[in-house]
Amino acid sequence: MKNDPAYTITLNNGVAMPRLGFGTYQIPDGKDVERSVLWALEAGYRSIDTAELYGNEAGIGRALKKSGVPRKEVFITTKVWNTSQGYAQTLKAFEQSRKLLDCGYIDQYLVHWPVRGRYLDTWRALEHLCAGGMVRSIGMSNFTRAHCEALLAACEVRPAVNQIECHPLLYQRDLIDYCHEREIRIVAWRPLMKGAAGNIPLLSRLARVYGKTPSQVCLRWLMQHEIIVIPRSTRRERIIENADVFDFTLSDDHMKEIDGLNENRRLGPDPDDFA
Repeated sequence: MKNDPAYTITLNNGVAMPRLGFGTYQIPDGKDVERSVLWALEAGYRSIDTAELYGNEAGIGRALKKSGVPRKEVFITTKVWNTSQGYAQTLKAFEQSRKLLDCGYIDQYLVHWPVRGRYLDTWRALEHLCAGGMVRSIGMSNFTRAHCEALLAACEVRPAVNQIECHPLLYQRDLIDYCHEREIRIVAWRPLMKGAAGNIPLLSRLARVYGKTPSQVCLRWLMQHEIIVIPRSTRRERIIENADVFDFTLSDDHMKEIDGLNENRRLGPDPDDFA
């Protein structure tokens, strides 16, 4: 994506992050993830999201090399997994991720889940990495308001983002507002509800109004709420489709209609029960 306000969001430390990224959860390492990432980069994506848990960092690193896209043009996010949390273990996990990605530095490193009794020590390790210039920005993933409050009370470096499950059926507006008021950007994972956008009549109706697909309407709704999106797909046509969301704007009335779809329905784990 182009490096201008229509395509990027400025984080609280001044780093520009693309509004649209490519998610790689459950894309196997090897040819699958290499091919998918190459297609994404060809389609104009300039942000790739992965994690220690996904087991595909090496394939992503190979795809970056093969793509020919300059390293400085691609925003790379990865995350420390729960079993690697704690100060010393996080530093070790980071070095392993950096080695696998083979891209020099990491643009964003996240605490994948707020593991009880460990995530504050994990955060200290992220602050150390940030101070050393190995990471350009650090943040949270799957943190509730209570987790955010505990971290903000103890941290020296404020988180740049909170990556959470967010889509029309799980808006999480209170958490979003809380983070935005503190200049913490929201990144939405599972933004297309496991491909279910087309099963929601309102999204299908609005897709016809705008000449778009239900998935594109869903992504546009999130982006107009100043939420960063990281849809995933292993199908080339879908990867291209998901990137085609910058040439239309949902009306205020249509935004409110989609807001009203919220059912507080999680499709993934609840952070209060998971970690």
